[in-house]
Amino acid sequence: MPVRRLRKYLDDQGVEYTTLTHSPAFTAQTIAAAAHIPGREIAKTVIIKLDGALAMAVLPASFRADLRLLEEGTGARKVELATEVEFRELFPGCEVGAMPPFGNLYGMDVYVAQTLTEDEQIAFSAGTHTELIQLAYTDFERLVRPKVLAFSASV
Repeated sequence: MPVRRLRKYLDDQGVEYTTLTHSPAFTAQTIAAAAHIPGREIAKTVIIKLDGALAMAVLPASFRADLRLLEEGTGARKVELATEVEFRELFPGCEVGAMPPFGNLYGMDVYVAQTLTEDEQIAFSAGTHTELIQLAYTDFERLVRPKVLAFSASV
C-alpha cells in the first residue's frame, strides 16, 4: 500500500495525521533516530505465523516480540516469524519491511503489544523506508481494532 493510498484511507476515515519524511532507514530503531521520535512511539510491524496463518504483531521499536507470550495470548499451538518470501506478495507497492500496521486492509489479524497502547501518539512506516505516518493511538485502534496482548520485551 503506497503512502498515497494509506493517506486516502486515513482521510476518508476523518483521521488527523502527520506525514514525516526521513533519510532511508531499515530498522525500527534507526527510523526512530532519523525521525527524532522515541523508539517506544514507533510501531514496528512484524509478520508472524499463528499455526500457519499470517498475522501482524505490532510493537514499539525499542521492544522485541516474545513468541512464547504470543502463543499464550493467542492460543496458537505454534507461533513463528514469517519469512519475507511468505508475505512480500501480500503488500503490493510496499517496500519489504515497511508495511503499515493496517492488517485489516490485508485480511490479516493484528495483535498489538500492550506497551504500544501507553502512548498517545504512534508513528509507523507508510510503505517505504523514508516515510512515516504519525497519528493518535486511539485513531489507529478505532480503524484496525487490534487484539491487545502482553507480548513485548525490552531489547
